[in-house]
Amino acid sequence: MYAVIALGGKQYRVREGERLLVDRLHAEEGSAVHPPVLMIGGDGTAVVDADGLARATVVARVKEHTLGKKINVFRYKAKTNWAKRRGHRSRLTLVEIETIAL
Repeated sequence: MYAVIALGGKQYRVREGERLLVDRLHAEEGSAVHPPVLMIGGDGTAVVDADGLARATVVARVKEHTLGKKINVFRYKAKTNWAKRRGHRSRLTLVEIETIAL
């Protein structure tokens, strides 16, 4: 069984036991998050109606808050010898899907 959930403004297709790196969530490490369920599927059937999705629940546990890989940005303008270096690391949250229930 799988589910399509919305976390951090994006949609993810998840299964039980799967780990995801998502944009930083405002939840403490070790706490449970109940993301909105957009669809449940598996075994050749799919639940997309409002009544079926009202009963569906997905529980995701926040494992840790971390930083992503560093991205370096280099800007250069030819003939003027102008250059600027910048970079950033995205703030991410590692979540594990514990249960998908219908």
